[in-house]
Amino acid sequence: MSHLDIRPAVLDDIPAIVALLADDPLGAQRESPDDLTPYTAAFERLAQDPNQIQAVAVREDRVVGTLQLTIVLGLSRRGSTRSIIEGVRVHADERGSGLGTRLIEWAIDESRRQDCQLVQLTSDVSRADAHRFYERLGFTASHVGFKLPL
Repeated sequence: MSHLDIRPAVLDDIPAIVALLADDPLGAQRESPDDLTPYTAAFERLAQDPNQIQAVAVREDRVVGTLQLTIVLGLSRRGSTRSIIEGVRVHADERGSGLGTRLIEWAIDESRRQDCQLVQLTSDVSRADAHRFYERLGFTASHVGFKLPL
C-alpha cells in the first residue's frame, strides 16, 4: 500500500470530505454535496478555532478518509480535558485496509499531545459494524446519548 499522510484539512479538501460524509445511507439523507456553501462556511469557522481539527487521510494526492477531533476543556473529572471524535469516514475503496484504525490511532495520539485524559465518540445506533470496530480499538459503550434538533 502506498504512503498515507494524515493532516489537518485545507479548504480544497472540502469537496472530498463532503463526498465521504455523504457516502453511506445516513449521510446520503443529511448531506448535500451539490452545494458546498454551508460546508465552506463551517470549515472557515472550524479553522479559526484551535480546539477543532478536521483531519484528512491522503494517499497519492487523494483524500481517502476524514474525521473531526474536538478538544473540550472542562471542570468535571477534576478539570480534565477530553476530546471528541466525530464524522469518521473511510472511502469505500479503502474499507478493510486498516485506514480506519490508523485514523483513530492518529486522533488518540493527537488527544494525548493535547493533554486529554479521555477520548470519547458517538456513533449512530444503527451502525453496528462501527460499534464493533470501536470496541476492538478499546472503546466501551458507557453512556446513552440524546439529541434535540433545533
